[in-house]
Amino acid sequence: MVARVSTVAFEGIDAKPVDVQAQLIPGKVLFNIVGLPDKAVAESRERVRSALIASGLALPMKRITVNLAPADMPKEGSHFDLPIALALMAAIGAIPADALEGFTVLGELGLDGSISPVVGVLPTAIAANARGHGLICPYASGPEASWASNDIEIIAPRSLIQLANHFKGTQVLSRPTAAIQKDGAPLPDLADIKGQDTARRVLEIAAAGGHNMLLSGPPGAGKSMLASRLPSILPPLSPKELLEISMIQSVAGALAGGELTDRRPFRAPHHSASMAALVGGGIKARPGEASLAHHGVLFLDELPEFQPQVLDSLRQPLETGEVIIARANHRVTYPARFQLVAAMNPCRCGRASEPGYACKKAPNATCAAQYQSRISGPFLDRIDLVIEVPAVTAADLINPGSGEPSADVAKRVSRARKFQTQRYQELGLDDVTSNAACPVSRLVEIAALDDAGLSLLRSAADAMKLTARGYHRVLKVARTIADLDGQETLRRIHLAEALSYRYRDHTV
Repeated sequence: MVARVSTVAFEGIDAKPVDVQAQLIPGKVLFNIVGLPDKAVAESRERVRSALIASGLALPMKRITVNLAPADMPKEGSHFDLPIALALMAAIGAIPADALEGFTVLGELGLDGSISPVVGVLPTAIAANARGHGLICPYASGPEASWASNDIEIIAPRSLIQLANHFKGTQVLSRPTAAIQKDGAPLPDLADIKGQDTARRVLEIAAAGGHNMLLSGPPGAGKSMLASRLPSILPPLSPKELLEISMIQSVAGALAGGELTDRRPFRAPHHSASMAALVGGGIKARPGEASLAHHGVLFLDELPEFQPQVLDSLRQPLETGEVIIARANHRVTYPARFQLVAAMNPCRCGRASEPGYACKKAPNATCAAQYQSRISGPFLDRIDLVIEVPAVTAADLINPGSGEPSADVAKRVSRARKFQTQRYQELGLDDVTSNAACPVSRLVEIAALDDAGLSLLRSAADAMKLTARGYHRVLKVARTIADLDGQETLRRIHLAEALSYRYRDHTV
């Protein structure tokens, strides 16, 4: 007799169905797991054996074979423990074989028979619901699984004994309830920023259109403070965005207690981060910071200090909104539609733009150019807004008055985003919610210029040597500025402001 239990294997955030087949036959006492298992899956033999013994069950002295089908798909992770154990329990008659039909199972076993939480429960629950299955998962992961659907049947036991008693009818396990993280510390507010009116304006434009931006200025000018306050003016997450973010966090093991958060991600990796840490990879091809910042902000402080190869690895996700990790035996795709915010000093000492300062190593312009040459031109071409953030004066700091709070700016940003969402829905682009994500093929429809604007853009494109990408991004920024002004028609003034924020050369 062959007992079967359904589980999954992960390819990115996709949960692919896997059939766990257990067979006990007379012969030499042996316990084999086949079907391309990794080290964690192969070691489940000992965890399963010990957990069954702790639960009052002993495996018979027979040849045991567990097959994970399809056999040519790599199997990784400890979540195969519970489906293997249940398949063996069904094979020896400890639980009814038909009790597991219509369920997808995952969970890690402790040596005492307890069931520990695992990663990827939310995408597994969504995949199970799409197949018409219920879900058996660890107790701690139940709140996370409940977000998949109100209709899916979820069994979340703490141990193998609890699960066996549930199937026997001697103990009834209630369905877990969905949980969301309680509001933590309040987000940093723009009212804390002294001066920097231009930077605040650019931050508002970036938030309204989802544009990438680069802040350049001397140390202590407030670049990091400005970037950290961007989430406070971004619009709330839509249900679809919340689900996509949570699925990535689930696969990455970043959902604490199975609770979802309704805040947009803000990721700020150190400049020593490797390529695998930033875009994803490693032995198990886990999501990197770019994917964990999906529908949120990726902040790169001290931009030239990152390795050039690491920065250039972001060029593809900045363009396509996804990261593709290729391995010899499989290919993984993670969503990565993030908003890039970068900050940098004009040179290594940070004082090249200071009036009257003379660098001891080289002329100021040469020192700045050498430092900024670590950033490639194609990478900079993908940044929509580039501004210089001047040093804050003592008068700005002494002034008791505070700037405009984030709540007021967020209202204007939300109004502009509503204009964009409605516009793209009318064009049949339901997946596009910001001007930055608008396809180039539809740009003419949303950013039509009048004669004065066309004349300005033509002369500016020649003078600034705009690439095709730069040309399109200027139009997108101008469209956002017009949306903030509540204007349906692009005017020359909107285009002029967008051009003023465009990167020109290596002396930022």
